[in-house]
Amino acid sequence: MTKGITGHEPDPRAIYADIIDKQHWQSPTRPHMSLYDRAAQFAPFAALTGYDDMVGEEARLVDNKIELDNSELEILNGKLGIIADAIAEGRAPEVSITYFVPDLLKDGGSYKTITEVIKKIDNVRQQLVLERKTGVAQMNMTIDIKDILEIHGEEADRAFDKEF
Repeated sequence: MTKGITGHEPDPRAIYADIIDKQHWQSPTRPHMSLYDRAAQFAPFAALTGYDDMVGEEARLVDNKIELDNSELEILNGKLGIIADAIAEGRAPEVSITYFVPDLLKDGGSYKTITEVIKKIDNVRQQLVLERKTGVAQMNMTIDIKDILEIHGEEADRAFDKEF
C-alpha cells in the first residue's frame, strides 16, 4: 500500500478500509440519476443575466443627426413653400421624406424614408402632417421639420428646379 502524497500522511486505504469496498447506496424510492443529469447539476449558470443583451445593445450602431447648412436649409424651405402652395390650391402632393428618428435607448438614431401624402404643414408646431393609409383606417402622422433631411416629390422637385 502507498503512503499519502508527501509520505507523512497515513495510508488512505487503511483509514477508509471499512467503507472503500462497499457497494454504492441506492435509494429504494427514487430512480438512479443518469451521469448526464448529475453533470447538469454542476453546469455553469447565467450569473450575469442580461449581460449579453447589454453587450448587444452597446454594439448596436446608431447614426448621428446631420445638421443642414444654410444652403441646404434654403432648398428645404423652398420645397416646403412649394408644397404649402400646392396644399393651399387643394392639391395633395405625394413626397418622399427622409427624416431622423431619435433612438430611445442611446444617443443618436437612424434615418428613415417614407413616401406619403402631405395633408398639412403646421407652422406653429413646426411639423408636417402626413395622411397615412393603413388598411381601411386612415391615420395621420407628424414629422418635426427640424428632423427632415430631404424631401423629394415630382411637384416639389420640378417647381424648385425651375425657381433656382
